[in-house]
Amino acid sequence: MTRVQANLLLLLAAAIWGGGFVAQSTAMKAIGPFWFIGLRFAVATLAVLPFVLFEARKAKEKTSARHAKLYILIGLALFGGAATQQVGLQTTTVTNSSFITGLYVVFVPVIAVFFLRRAPHWIIWPGALMAVTGIYLLSGGHLSALTPGDLLTVVCAVFWAIQITLAGTTVSETGRPLALSATQFAVTAVCALAVAAVVEPVSLSAIQAAAPEILYVGISGVAFVLQVIGQRYTTPSQAAIFLSSEALFGASLAALLLGETMPVTGYAGCALMFIAMLVVELVPGLTRRRLPAT
Repeated sequence: MTRVQANLLLLLAAAIWGGGFVAQSTAMKAIGPFWFIGLRFAVATLAVLPFVLFEARKAKEKTSARHAKLYILIGLALFGGAATQQVGLQTTTVTNSSFITGLYVVFVPVIAVFFLRRAPHWIIWPGALMAVTGIYLLSGGHLSALTPGDLLTVVCAVFWAIQITLAGTTVSETGRPLALSATQFAVTAVCALAVAAVVEPVSLSAIQAAAPEILYVGISGVAFVLQVIGQRYTTPSQAAIFLSSEALFGASLAALLLGETMPVTGYAGCALMFIAMLVVELVPGLTRRRLPAT
């Protein structure tokens, strides 16, 4: 695969994920957030399973009990992120959700300080300041204007950062990204369905009404496979740029399909958050490349 083909594959993955924000929002006209999460991740588990079986045949080592426990812990982090994002979409816009969720890029290096005891690159601090300023502008310059959904989505970004940090270290040990994906999807599905059964009503007609969105977002779990393949044939910096476009796809589709708009300050906030995502991803790699060899 050429680098251009790989980058187009990553762009397709970002577009699929961006469209998922719209599906997540519209589905809740028919079904509760936890039923939606449970069913979408059940579908995602089944969608990824064939790739897991293929990966297992080529695996050089078996999954240990320790790794299985890590898989479950990562699944719980994914459930936390999915739950706060989905519930947040009840009181925030798709545009806000897509950009605020993207702040996990900024949070990942900060979370790594606590989990891995790694000092973050200096760019993290100005990047975090830009991200916070972006949220402030998104609120129209009045923090009181931030909705509960906006705040839940910030929590969601923290959960994503924890999930990504743990997943990165675990996959580097096991070499089984697809096994991890299937396990974390299954854990999230079980947790969400358990909560939904207790707190949310459901009917067959509600599931049927939300079925297109459930299937779309569930099958979009395969986009993870596209990401894994694409990143093998391109540079980390280019991969970061193309995958970060998820937020832009989410906002564009929200404007096109849902008619969402925002004031100029809101767009400025989105732009600032997007710049923060890019500099946090790109600057550390660029500075390492310029360091003289020792």
